[in-house]
Amino acid sequence: MSTANQSSELQNKQSLESYLTLKYPITLYSDDEDGYVAEIKDLPGCLTQGDTLEETINNMNEARELWIETAYESGDDIPLPSQ
Repeated sequence: MSTANQSSELQNKQSLESYLTLKYPITLYSDDEDGYVAEIKDLPGCLTQGDTLEETINNMNEARELWIETAYESGDDIPLPSQ
């Protein structure tokens, strides 16, 4: 049995697809070993790396999707982009 508060939360929750379309700012760092590290600060722990900028961005897009899908399926809060 769901409570009124739970029903309200379910009604306010966006679809997974709408979360996946959100544009989060990505922070890129040059790695000391000739590669790059990327981070989405709005999604705690969402980090990746790559040898080139293109590879790093592709990896970050995949990491962002996996982060959001995992949080969504677990019922965790998904922060909105800060910018």
